Formats: sequence, structure tokens, C-alpha cells
Amino acid sequence: MLLLLTEWLTQYYSAFNVFGYLTVRAALGVNTALILSLAIGPWMIRHLNFRQIGQSVRDDGPQSHLSKAGTPTMGGTLIIVAITVSTLLWGDLTNRYIWITLGVMVAFGVVGFIDDYLKVVKRDSRGLPAKWKYLGQSIAGLIAALVLYFTASGPAQTELMIPFIKDFAIPLGAGYIVFVYFVIVGTSNAVNLTDGLDGLAIMPTVLVGAALGIMAYVSGNTQFAGYLSIPYIAGSGEMVVFSGALVGAGLGFLWFNAYPAMVFMGDVGALGLGAALGVMAVIIRQELVLFIMGGVFVMETVSVILQVGSFKLTGKRIFRMAPLHHHFELKGWPEPRVIVRFWIITVVLVLIGLSTLKFR
Repeated sequence: MLLLLTEWLTQYYSAFNVFGYLTVRAALGVNTALILSLAIGPWMIRHLNFRQIGQSVRDDGPQSHLSKAGTPTMGGTLIIVAITVSTLLWGDLTNRYIWITLGVMVAFGVVGFIDDYLKVVKRDSRGLPAKWKYLGQSIAGLIAALVLYFTASGPAQTELMIPFIKDFAIPLGAGYIVFVYFVIVGTSNAVNLTDGLDGLAIMPTVLVGAALGIMAYVSGNTQFAGYLSIPYIAGSGEMVVFSGALVGAGLGFLWFNAYPAMVFMGDVGALGLGAALGVMAVIIRQELVLFIMGGVFVMETVSVILQVGSFKLTGKRIFRMAPLHHHFELKGWPEPRVIVRFWIITVVLVLIGLSTLKFR
């Protein structure tokens, strides 16, 4: 929106050309989303408290969590709004990837919002039934996969890139649609499972989102893409503006979500942000790198799968409680220790993921 304005103003004052640079608009996206989050956050928390929209806590979980009952939730709405506004202000609105990513994030966020609303406003402990929740996610994920497949302008946009291997890719054909669907829906639910401690999910999301933004920048530049032997995806560089907005909004939310949290993200934020990470990775053809960088999300998801499978097959549990972060809490780790150590793991994994750009 503001990009169009600055392009028009360039004819009167050439200094406005600076807003045409992706790096400048990405930085402005970070700051805009951050300021919006910090400005709206206190009002939102007061409103949620007034409406008594508070988190319910399981009585079979760590005892330290009982004190969190009643903490405002659905704070992820703030993140989605800040990202959307910032991206619309500084992004190129003629770029289809901007609209696809925003659409996926908002659609998954709506599913999460309905689930949160039923739980905390209507006091229905079940929330949105699992089949309807999964149906909503499936419809949004499938539509995104179909749009990306039928608008692909070359084979490189539908191939599976293998990390650390140069000039090698697996053609997916129509299987691309199924693969993309599982990446988006799977990442969405993985982030949602990780969102169980104060700040645990949002910081890894910020770190992975920033790394994907860097990868989008080089993927959208012919010289960088050629030098690094990665596929050039025309227009994907614009995703760095969305990435910047995600980083700014996430950091702004962390201001209020850091231990002890003043507000929780809720499904509205976790599902929306997870889906956004998934579609960003799909656009730049770095899905496998996403699994590396988002290793914390993967560990949390696998821990739930193993726990459920083990209990159904043998009647025994592998972990004291799943997802994995609760296991460490029940082992005696203080909550801040679990959070920070998971952040450290994410930093290491993100660096490994970024190294795949060079080590090919």
C-alpha cells in the first residue's frame, strides 16, 4: 500500500526510491509490526481480562501451571493483526505469494479462533470438535496447495530440494499438492503442540521465520540463487517483508508472553503462525530445511505420537507427560529453564538450516 504511494512520490523526489529496496521495507515491516504489538498489547490484555477470557488449566499437568488459570488467552489475534497490517503497508500487493501467505495464516487463525472462542467464551471444554478443526485446516491447506501448484511457472517450483546436495531435486508432479498440504497442516499443528509454556513457541517461530526470510531473499535474487545453487523463485524475495512483519509481531507479543506470561497465544496464534511458516517454506522450496530448523516443533510432535502409540499398544507411557516440554517439567526442570534450553536448541538448528545454503 505504502509502496505504491512511495513509487508515485518518486517522480517528485528521487529519495523515495529507497522504499523500493526489499531490505528497507523488511526493516520497516519489523518496526511497524513491533510498534503495533507493543501499542495494542496492553489494551488487548485489559479487554481480555474484562471479558474474563482466561486460560483453563489441566489438573493432571504440572502443579506449577495451576496458578496460570485465568490468564488471558487468544493473544495470537494481536500477532496476526500486526503481521497483516504491516505486510499490507510495506509489501508489494501485486505479488501473489504475499496474498497466499496472508490468506493461509488468516484462514488457520480463524479455525484456531473458533476453537479458542468455544473453550474460553462459551466454556465448552471440548472446543471445536477435532473433525471440524481438521476439516477447516484441510480445506485451507488444500486450497493453498492447489493455488501454488496451478500457478507454478516452472518445474523448479514443484520439485523437492534435498539439503546439502547440489543440483539435485526430486520431481513431485501432482504429488506436490499432497506434499504441500501435509507440510502446511503438519507445521500448523506442530507449533500448536509446542505452545504450552510462556514464550516457548513464539521465539522459535520468530527465529525460524527470520531464517526463512533470509532464504526467501536469496531465492528471489537471480545472482544469489545461482551462486548458492538453489532454485530461483521469481517474486519469492517479497516474502522477506512478510518475514520481517512476523519477526516484529512475534517479538512484540513476547514482551507480554515472556515468563510469567501476561497473555497466552491460544490456538488462533499457534495454528496461524505454524501454517505461515509452512507455506513460506513451500514457496521457497525449503520444506526439509524447515523440518531441521523447526526441530523443536518436530520433537514436540513426535513425543505426542510416541506417547499415544505406546499407551495404546502397550498400556505404558514413554514420557511422564507429552508434549515433551511437560516431561522435563515433571522431571523437576523449572519452566524458564525448559523454555530457554528449547530456544538454544532452535538457535543451533536454525544455524544448521542456514548452512545448507552454502554446504551443497
